[in-house]
Amino acid sequence: MTRDRKNQPPLEPDLEACQKRIGYLFQDRALLLTALTHASGAQHRLGSNERLEFLGDSILGFFVCEILYRFFPDSLEGDLTRIKSVVVSRETCSRISDALGLIDFLIVGKGLSVSKPVPMSVLSDVFESLVAAIYLDGGVQPARIFIERLLMPQILQVASGEQGANHKSILQQTAQRDFGLTPTYEVIDEAGPDHSKSFQVAAQIGQVRYGPAWGKNKKEAEQRAASNALIELKPDDSLPESETEK
Repeated sequence: MTRDRKNQPPLEPDLEACQKRIGYLFQDRALLLTALTHASGAQHRLGSNERLEFLGDSILGFFVCEILYRFFPDSLEGDLTRIKSVVVSRETCSRISDALGLIDFLIVGKGLSVSKPVPMSVLSDVFESLVAAIYLDGGVQPARIFIERLLMPQILQVASGEQGANHKSILQQTAQRDFGLTPTYEVIDEAGPDHSKSFQVAAQIGQVRYGPAWGKNKKEAEQRAASNALIELKPDDSLPESETEK
């Protein structure tokens, strides 16, 4: 539930819970407080999150461009632009803000009624403000990690629609970046007559095998297996010691 800052000042437990929710511990909690403060709940406009939102919008765009450039080496500028436009859109940012439950910590005034849905623009702005606050508090790397952790699933979802043949390339980039390993693919099963065989393939990184997938040929099955692996992986995953069940 949103709170009226003028009637109830922010409480430390709320900030603690917010930091746990977003997975980042602030050195300067004043930055977090400002990021959560809508103009309607601020004593003056400079005390709201508007300036942070202005900065966060550019930071978000920069890091998304960097991620797209690294993960899609064979994509043209137009394709990357289309993916970016969806990923940094107000709709996507508000959806992530909602998923994080930032509304629970949002500080608003009487201009925003807690009995009505919070506008998409407010949810989007608080997410961008939070990006800027993390950047100012911790620097480039924490901001990059935060953005990549939350937006990578969105990027993969959009990219799969834009260019479905990139799953193997994305998985290779992810595996090399996070584990220093190159994925391998193994045919698990075959079905059908010789002239029209289907193949079941599983992607593997190190000793970890991910969910297999069927395809009408090996190439298609490998792409689908790579997609399964990407769904199972998280940006901060580490490889378990033993191989998963086949």
